Amino acid sequence: MVTTHGTTIAIDGKGVLLRGPSGSGKSDLAVRLIDDGASLVADDRSVLKPENGVLFVDAPETIRGKIEVRGLGIVHMHASGQVPLCLVVDLEEPRNRLPTPETVKMHGISVPLVRFSAFEASTTAKIRLAVRGDANDIETG
Repeated sequence: MVTTHGTTIAIDGKGVLLRGPSGSGKSDLAVRLIDDGASLVADDRSVLKPENGVLFVDAPETIRGKIEVRGLGIVHMHASGQVPLCLVVDLEEPRNRLPTPETVKMHGISVPLVRFSAFEASTTAKIRLAVRGDANDIETG
């Protein structure tokens, strides 16, 4: 098990790891996704555990069920627990309008990687599309 910097939410039981520097909008984006029906897995630090070719993600016990919401403080909420990681989202300005599909290798396991701006209104919808796999039906550059 290895801890990584990032916030993880679950959509339909599938883990999405939000990565970016401090202040990039990880928790803000997670709160919007949770408000839209996702569930919290871990805020700020996520524990990665490879098992039988699948990478699972969970919260460290000390922060389970807690998320920092700027302007409110630490908010307690239900955490979904361990889920398989299906998507990594790097929070940055997208490089290309029509990107080539990317993956990131974590603990020897390849995971799809997308790059989105945390504060675009459509980012929550784009993440849901990517999790559902609808993005596979989209032509890329």
